[in-house]
Amino acid sequence: MSSKKPELTFKYIFNYGYNPSYVNGAQGGFSPRGEMIINFYLERQPLPESITHEITPEGAIGRETEVEPKNLASSMVRFIDTGVVMSYENARVFHSWLGDKLHEIEEIHKAQAAFEKTGQGGLA
Repeated sequence: MSSKKPELTFKYIFNYGYNPSYVNGAQGGFSPRGEMIINFYLERQPLPESITHEITPEGAIGRETEVEPKNLASSMVRFIDTGVVMSYENARVFHSWLGDKLHEIEEIHKAQAAFEKTGQGGLA
C-alpha cells in the first residue's frame, strides 16, 4: 500500500488577450447576492478632448488658446479597466493570500534594510 498522499496539479491557461494592468486604487461593495465586487482603477489626470492653438504669422502652431473641457485642470480620471466578483468565502481566501504576500515582501524589505545598514550593501 502506498503512503503517498493524493495530489492535484493545477495547470495555468492564459486567455490570449491576457495583459496585466497597473492599478492604484479600487472601488466596490457587495452585490444583492452577497458577492464582493471590486473594480480596479488607474487614477490619473485626464487628457483633453481638444486643444486649440493660434497660428503664428509664419504659419506655425502658436500658444494654446482653449482646452476642452474647460474644467480639465480641476478634474481627475479613475479609469476602470477590470473588475472582479467573488464569493465571501473566496474573498476571505484572497485576503489571506494577499496578507501572506505582503508579509513576504515586508520580510524582503527588512532583510534589504539590515544588509544596507551593515555597510555591505551598495555598489562594488
